[in-house]
Amino acid sequence: MLAPAKLTRSLRVVGVRPDGMHLIEAEMVTIDLADTLTFTEGDGLELIGGGADVSAGDDNLVRRALAAVGRTARVRLDKRIPSGAGLGGGSADAAAVLRWAGETDRSLAAALGADVPFCLLGGRARVTGMGECLEPLAFLPITFTLLTPPVSCATATVYRAWDNLGGPRAQGPNDLEPAALAVAPELAYWRDRLGDATGHTPVLTGSGSTWFVEGAYEGDGFVVAHTLRA
Repeated sequence: MLAPAKLTRSLRVVGVRPDGMHLIEAEMVTIDLADTLTFTEGDGLELIGGGADVSAGDDNLVRRALAAVGRTARVRLDKRIPSGAGLGGGSADAAAVLRWAGETDRSLAAALGADVPFCLLGGRARVTGMGECLEPLAFLPITFTLLTPPVSCATATVYRAWDNLGGPRAQGPNDLEPAALAVAPELAYWRDRLGDATGHTPVLTGSGSTWFVEGAYEGDGFVVAHTLRA
């Protein structure tokens, strides 16, 4: 079963709840960069690829999703979506488990993670609240060129930096870009590399670390991806 990545085309932080959780308004799309999950009888998680920072332990979202639906399986997870890249790799994997189990409850999906409801829905949507409120939007066939640096951005750390900066400072479509650059200044090098190669201003997807532009631009370290229907 494929677990496609999500790309956040735009993101605004529109408020902060009393408990410190951030409220967003975003446009997300599914792209054809995907992990692959194979389910067989048994119990356990076999992880292929993904790097040393991807755990196969009980905190892995595949294991958590299986527990949430009360199912057991032996799962082979072939990772192609980079970890910590703002592409929702773990959330996509969790959503694939829910689809395999025939589970469509968005509340259960939201309990696993803020991006899981969108990954379960797929396609293109306006995403609000903490990620749990979805408004499906018409499909748009779009091609993207992605550059994912060897840098991992923890979402919680980027949001804390956003708080410390006093809120939105971005001039572009993603409020979190200045916060991500404060957390990982080396992201600027990769942004400029993609911009110089394409002649376009790159945008950060989510809390990072992946930069993207619209259009197909082949190049070393670039990934050309396309939107998928729900």
